[in-house]
Amino acid sequence: MRRATGVVFALLLGVGASALAGCERGAPGVGIDGAGAHALVAQGATLVDVRTPMEWEAGHVEGAVLLPISELGGRLQEIPRDRPVVVYCASGSRSAQAAAVLGAAGYNVRDLGGMARWNP
Repeated sequence: MRRATGVVFALLLGVGASALAGCERGAPGVGIDGAGAHALVAQGATLVDVRTPMEWEAGHVEGAVLLPISELGGRLQEIPRDRPVVVYCASGSRSAQAAAVLGAAGYNVRDLGGMARWNP
């Protein structure tokens, strides 16, 4: 059911279902832990919060940019392509979807998962 939901979500964002093949959370090269995320961001990676504006206002990682998952498909041009991208959300579901979409669009993306993993 989770994969089907991701496929439907990707289609709503304008990404074909084939773009999700092999991009589930934990796929090689997609996931990253807190220490790895810190290192990538320190080296210039873009940190993207894909939660809602209300969640963002309740708290977010300093230095992150807000790009809600519901707007991702129409705002890809706002994310630099010349450096890695680290995505996070509240629990890991939306960040996995964002990582799949960004990966299919050619970004070097890593999925941190839930925001709590930034500072374990």
